Amino acid sequence: MTSYPDRDVAPAPTSTRRRAIDRALTWTSEWIGDLTAPREGVEKIARGTLVRVLGLWAVGRVVNFAFLYGAFLLSSVFNWRFGPEGLPVTTFFRFLSDWDAARYGRISQIGYSVPLPVDGSGRILTNDWAFLPVFPWLERILSEALGGMPWQTAGIVLSIAASAGATTVLFVLLRGVTTPRAAWWAVVLFTFGPLSFIMVLGYAESLFLLLLFTALLLARRRRYGWIVPIAVVLAFTRPGALALALGLGILFAVRWFRRGVDPFPRKQMAGLIAAAATAAIAGMAWTYIADLITGTKNAYLLTETAWWIPYVGDGHFLPLTPWFRFFGTYLGIVGFFVVLGFMALFGWWISSRQVRKLGLELTAFILSYGLYLFAVFLPQQSTFRLLLPVAPAFADERLSSTPRRRKVTLGGALFLQAAAVLLLWTLGNP
Repeated sequence: MTSYPDRDVAPAPTSTRRRAIDRALTWTSEWIGDLTAPREGVEKIARGTLVRVLGLWAVGRVVNFAFLYGAFLLSSVFNWRFGPEGLPVTTFFRFLSDWDAARYGRISQIGYSVPLPVDGSGRILTNDWAFLPVFPWLERILSEALGGMPWQTAGIVLSIAASAGATTVLFVLLRGVTTPRAAWWAVVLFTFGPLSFIMVLGYAESLFLLLLFTALLLARRRRYGWIVPIAVVLAFTRPGALALALGLGILFAVRWFRRGVDPFPRKQMAGLIAAAATAAIAGMAWTYIADLITGTKNAYLLTETAWWIPYVGDGHFLPLTPWFRFFGTYLGIVGFFVVLGFMALFGWWISSRQVRKLGLELTAFILSYGLYLFAVFLPQQSTFRLLLPVAPAFADERLSSTPRRRKVTLGGALFLQAAAVLLLWTLGNP
């Protein structure tokens, strides 16, 4: 063999570099292996278990009403101002139907405003186009079907009914990936969690969670084609369909990568592609619908960012910057490192073995939803309820592995719920 000593040859990677690459590849392989491994301790759901779940759900709603009624009484006694207009409270049903619920009610009665409201300088003000149409549409249908039921009552009934479905589907979803105890305690924390009181208000969260958990359950059972119609309805209920699309995209990539050890039939490929594409297209559709009907370019984006102005001034939007912008406004350069700290903490948590035990479908969605919140939302009071879609993470066994931990997490959830009802609903912006 002829040698060419004068020819340039790329140096071989150093041993340190090679070891780093090998470690990264090994970690990735183990990470995917953990996500796709059969779940230990998973059993069939025993007869009567779902009745117990619904009993738990009912107790949770009673607790929600109790906290809210206590806040209502305090507001009446001390004449606290309530809602965006800062008016005294009147009836309990109105107390449960203000803030965003009032916007859904107005949409159900008169539809969306055209043209968009603007201030003296031509800047778009906060308006109802930020709220998607499925929930108010259902409010109107229920109100008319029941002989003119007030929209306040219709919204509360819809929210409570959907929360029963969301709680049941969440339990069934988690029982397919974790132990009975972890699944049960995840539903306990979901039922009594700090923001669970949203489920008895005229808000769209319960309906969105029902649709989302159903889509994830179908993904877990590999019935991808059935996700398509659900994704369409979900996309017009609450923002979040783009996160579902990304999660399904990650699921497709991993299944394609592992098709040699886990067959990926063409029918499932087609169904998963259709589901992800539908979620992505439907998730973007409202922006174009708002532009078309209002005649204003970027109508939906300008409407959403109108809520940013009290916090960061100009509502200009650039993806992946809202968190840096918010914390930078209040903390300066320190805010930059605070955001990096949040990102590192999320990365550590999502890659932990306890979260990986939840399986590929749930982990992919939780990762996607975290990226979605970081990319497009400004952190503010509503961020707390925007975290509700990651409720499957309550099945993290670190929250329920010992009696002491179960007592602490449940007690903390109830305490934080009372605080949230007072601070995020009664005295502040939800």
